[in-house]
Amino acid sequence: MSETEVGRSPNPADNEKKKSGNLGLRVFLARPELGSFLAATALLAIFLIIAPAMRSAKSLSTVLYDASSIGIMAIAVCLLMIGGEFDLSAGVAVVTSALTVSMISYQLNLHLFVGALLAMGVSLAIGLFNGWLFVKTKIHSFLVTLSMFFMLRGANLGITKAVTGEVATKNISEMGGFDTLRAIFASNFHVFGFNIRITVVWWIVLTLIAMWLLERTKVGNWIFAAGGDADAARAVGVPVDKVKIGLFMGVGFLAWFYGMHRVTAFTSVQAGEGFGNELIYIAAAVVGGTLLTGGFGSPIGAMIGAFIFGVARQGIVYAGLDPNWYYFFLGFMLLLATIFNLYVRRFATQRKVS
Repeated sequence: MSETEVGRSPNPADNEKKKSGNLGLRVFLARPELGSFLAATALLAIFLIIAPAMRSAKSLSTVLYDASSIGIMAIAVCLLMIGGEFDLSAGVAVVTSALTVSMISYQLNLHLFVGALLAMGVSLAIGLFNGWLFVKTKIHSFLVTLSMFFMLRGANLGITKAVTGEVATKNISEMGGFDTLRAIFASNFHVFGFNIRITVVWWIVLTLIAMWLLERTKVGNWIFAAGGDADAARAVGVPVDKVKIGLFMGVGFLAWFYGMHRVTAFTSVQAGEGFGNELIYIAAAVVGGTLLTGGFGSPIGAMIGAFIFGVARQGIVYAGLDPNWYYFFLGFMLLLATIFNLYVRRFATQRKVS
């Protein structure tokens, strides 16, 4: 064999490196956060250029707070979507929680801690009912939670009007336990000129907990399995029904959590709030790489998706644009993310990388 022929012979080590490189590329491209991270970086850069007012620490603090107001609920919605289901009652459930703690505490003259615990029970019960009804009836979660959305919205307005005579709750800032609850759910602190709201900290902490749950625990494997193929998951012993009920209750818990922020930050709650927020939570999860079909997604991606919408909502204002364009942007990003996620998943699951 000539020296030239020897030089052309395949090297097993080189082949292994090539295969390893191709696998690494597929793994990288398959990360749910990839597209949203690139979009967030580009969008932030654009608004920093066209909106000079956004470059201050005060403005960026507002962006982070706005993003956290979406992101906290987007975590639970993302996990539920990975599990293969939707919750269209998530937006009004936040308001239900805030109304419950406010009215129970004020009307019955209870300590706010008692009202908060009762409100948590109500929020968890709503999630439990959604999950139980879905599991027992096999009606699509879209319809189950759409029904709950209408019921909660009507109850929020009807009960509040019947109890208070208005469509808003009374001011609870003078009640026992308010200062402590506000410190937990609605305080702020300063770091390097940034006024950081505590919701930003909770947003990050809850995202990390959700990531740990998904990627480091058996429950996380069950969530992915239940969302990917529920029948196959049942066949290998995954308690699919319990997992899905638990995910609905997770939405209920974070609805309570963010509801506590709403009531302690603003001391009074409008009963008609929350309408439409459920779609923004879903959009944040999808923009962050969560598939509508279930079985794939990431709380980090949902966090980035919430950040994108926070940047857009505040950036449009700082740039002096009509705020109504925010909803056009939301729809455009949702469509773009859906197409991108579909393309990436197809590319990443190919046997060979071109």
